[in-house]
Amino acid sequence: MNYTTIDHQEILQRYRPVVATTHKGIQGHALLVGGSYGKMGSVCLSSKAAIKSGCGLVTTFVPQCGYDIAQIAIPEVMVLTDVQVHCISAIHFDIVPDAIGIGPGLGQDPSTQQGLYNFLKSNRIPLVVDADALNILSLYPDWLALLPPKTIITPHWKELERLIGRWDSEEEHLEKTMAFSKQHQLIVVMKGAPTRIIDGDLVYQNTTGNAALATAGSGDVLTGMITSLLAQSYEPINAALLGVYLHGLTADIALPETGYQSFIASDIISYLGKAFLTLE
Repeated sequence: MNYTTIDHQEILQRYRPVVATTHKGIQGHALLVGGSYGKMGSVCLSSKAAIKSGCGLVTTFVPQCGYDIAQIAIPEVMVLTDVQVHCISAIHFDIVPDAIGIGPGLGQDPSTQQGLYNFLKSNRIPLVVDADALNILSLYPDWLALLPPKTIITPHWKELERLIGRWDSEEEHLEKTMAFSKQHQLIVVMKGAPTRIIDGDLVYQNTTGNAALATAGSGDVLTGMITSLLAQSYEPINAALLGVYLHGLTADIALPETGYQSFIASDIISYLGKAFLTLE
């Protein structure tokens, strides 16, 4: 096992400052797929986090019931809709994104499960998989073979348990996750305190973040951030590490102003600018 601590100096070696002559057409195009009736907030958080993490263009793909919500909540983001009103069933789009994040608020409707399978069968675009997309994959583990190599998955502990089975110790937890990562060629972001990122035999432990991040929507924001960085042509492992580091750093910066209790997922997005400035 090769173990690395992800701190400020380590991130500076991986971070790429924005070039002064850049424009939105070369800053990456991220697609966020998610949402279902009553769960549109998740994909809205992901999409806003993506545009706030430096992506030149962001498109969100939602069921028809989410069209007005997404257009109003995030005017900077373009919106595509499924043929279904209340859930996603057929992920078809005529754009060419540089990275796709899928899962926030997706739900597990049977038509959504079939839609996910059809999408994975044909997709070759770099991918971040979270939330209900992971829960569906845990129901159909054979589908993991459809994921492109170095796909990033971002499970919390319960989602990870559904994928790899239960563990009895921290050591077994890590060993099973590493074996899972190697078997399927996946980068696993093990969300927690601390968050660890697993890439086969490589284990990275993040140093930022605090208990304020234990709030609804925090993971959806992280998915949008990592998808954005992946779309900006960061290597998958660097997109995961930089996303996790900055995500945690926002809570560290905000804590003196918000305290633990009043920090919400939208605050992660609000403090992203200050987090990025620490790298300049």
